[in-house]
Amino acid sequence: MLCACSGEQFRFEDQPGSPESLATRDFSASGLSSSRTRGGGGDWDSKLEESQVDEAESTLKEALSLNYEEARALLGRLEYQRGNFDAALQVFKGIDIKVLTPRIIKSIILHTTRPRKPPPPRSTPPPPPPTSMSMHSVCLLLEAILLKARSLDQLGSCKEAAEECKLILDMVESALPSGMPQVGLSGFDKLQEVFHKALELLPLLWTKAGDFSETVASYRRALSRPWNLDPQRLAVTQKSLALVLLYGSVEASPKDSMEEAIMLLMLLVKKMVVGGIQWDAELMDHLTYAFSMVGQFEVLANYLEQILPGVYTRGERWYLLSLCYSAAGIEETAINLLKLALGPSESKQIPQTSWLLFGAKLCSEDPKHSRDGINFAHRLLDLANNQSEHLFRQAHRFLGVCYGNAARSSKLDSERVLLQKKSLLSLNKAATMAKGDSEPDVVYNLSVENAFQRNLQAALDGAVEYSSMVGGVSTRGWKHLAAVLSAEKRLKDAESILDFTMEEAGDIEKLDLLKLKAVLQMAQEQPKQALKTRSNFLALIRAQEKSEQSVTLLQKYETEAWQDLATVYGKLGSWSDAETCLEKARSICFYSPRGWNETGLCLEAKSLHEEALIAFFMSLSIDPDHVPSIVSIAEVMMKSGGDTLATAKSFLMNALRLDPRSHDAWMKLGHVAKMQGLSQQAAEFYQAAYELELSAPVQSFI
Repeated sequence: MLCACSGEQFRFEDQPGSPESLATRDFSASGLSSSRTRGGGGDWDSKLEESQVDEAESTLKEALSLNYEEARALLGRLEYQRGNFDAALQVFKGIDIKVLTPRIIKSIILHTTRPRKPPPPRSTPPPPPPTSMSMHSVCLLLEAILLKARSLDQLGSCKEAAEECKLILDMVESALPSGMPQVGLSGFDKLQEVFHKALELLPLLWTKAGDFSETVASYRRALSRPWNLDPQRLAVTQKSLALVLLYGSVEASPKDSMEEAIMLLMLLVKKMVVGGIQWDAELMDHLTYAFSMVGQFEVLANYLEQILPGVYTRGERWYLLSLCYSAAGIEETAINLLKLALGPSESKQIPQTSWLLFGAKLCSEDPKHSRDGINFAHRLLDLANNQSEHLFRQAHRFLGVCYGNAARSSKLDSERVLLQKKSLLSLNKAATMAKGDSEPDVVYNLSVENAFQRNLQAALDGAVEYSSMVGGVSTRGWKHLAAVLSAEKRLKDAESILDFTMEEAGDIEKLDLLKLKAVLQMAQEQPKQALKTRSNFLALIRAQEKSEQSVTLLQKYETEAWQDLATVYGKLGSWSDAETCLEKARSICFYSPRGWNETGLCLEAKSLHEEALIAFFMSLSIDPDHVPSIVSIAEVMMKSGGDTLATAKSFLMNALRLDPRSHDAWMKLGHVAKMQGLSQQAAEFYQAAYELELSAPVQSFI
């Protein structure tokens, strides 16, 4: 009982300290404590009956000179500390808070506005006015409300508990509309502690009650005014609000909720970086999720770069940054970061399989980095051989894709043939290991490589198998199947497949399908249908909602659409319309090698040979390996005859070195040989062009 009446009553979870208040000393001096103690603890361990409560209440009032409410507050706290929540609730219900609320508010206001002059030594504090309470009484009653809310919570009445807890905030906010005073006031430490506990408890109670809107409102209320929360406590509140907004989906506008959550998390990360609060690894996880949901991967990378050294190793930081830049579509930066993470500077560290796997995947998608991909895949094979069959299979898959890309960019015939063999070997090994498991990507990659090497029957079987494995829902599978059928000159079947696929495809996927359909129609000598398809293509592009993520892709599609229209008009002989389309394309993307090549063809059709050559060379200045432009330059030189034939031949040989399967280059080379009087050689070149054209798709296989 002595503990129950301690002056530190606001620390109700802890063991009370030594008695400090006058009430406690009066209580200790009375005979109540000794009489109860001599009788043993059995009576206090059992639940108090109503008569016992009244008797104890009257005894407390007499012994401590307490009023009715204060006595009940003390008794209720005693019952709460003993775990008798039902009994404590019954005691607390006897306190009429509605009647006391104006007096509590007035007392807090009076205490904050009273002149704060240092009292003379050994002087007693002036008594409060008759209509107000002492801060001790105010804290005692506010604590009683808080304990009543906790008791209701323990008994499962979460909503009622939240309503009770809300009363504390209402009273203190009414008395202190500008927040808690910064200057320390006598008695305010206890009030502040009780209020802080109420601030933390209220949103938790609303969460238990299932009212997440009130939960958000409670957290915002706690952050709306300066309540003197210490930095760590404030950070916990901000984090809790951010998580509710991020995962709760309680706001009318999810976008606004996400933005507010991100702002809070960004603020907390900044505090964490400068050492204002303790390090919390979860914050970066939540911020990563939030930025991923809104597609702000570059901003996330910026925050990762701000994290102090020691939190992540250099390799881990580079790997995480590469994930961000890859998700943002900046693949070049992502690959370079992975090269750093897996490079010589980190040779003392054991390479992570996830890093090597991600590096091999990125390099397999970019032919320029196929050699790095081969390196990553071989290192992954060394690790995966003893770890996982799945990793081993994926390593062979990426290795095969990288070998194929390296073969297509190789300038040596012997090396190209060797890399092509290794590509098929690795992909077939991955496919063999995948037997019995669903690995459609392996089947797709093997089919694509067979198509590039003109193994059309194997490519067709693989394309059909892939489509059946994914249930016919993969647009890239149908597109690849249509390309393989076009290589077999089954153009009508390919177009039918595209029409069937378009019914289920999304808007962006339809763009690829429409583009291929127009090319198929031109191959079937249906220019009017091709023009209509291109018009639908442009209309679909303009109907798309342009976001930061899609604007670049849509601009690329629109540029290609105008260039394709120029090609169609060129085939129809309408060169003025073709030039208009090319001007539109240049207004979107000036530095396009294909655009300048098409411009040169228009000029060549008008017999403006010098201007055409300038356009073709402009194309090569943008992309020195643009094969169509190289062939076009050779064709212009062929028309001059004489000494320029040797130059034209060198250009064509260079084109074939870059793309040995270019039937157009072989055909032009046959023309040059014929003009030079080399009939036998010309016949061989024509034969090669004919055979390649028989198996050439209308569009690239990927």
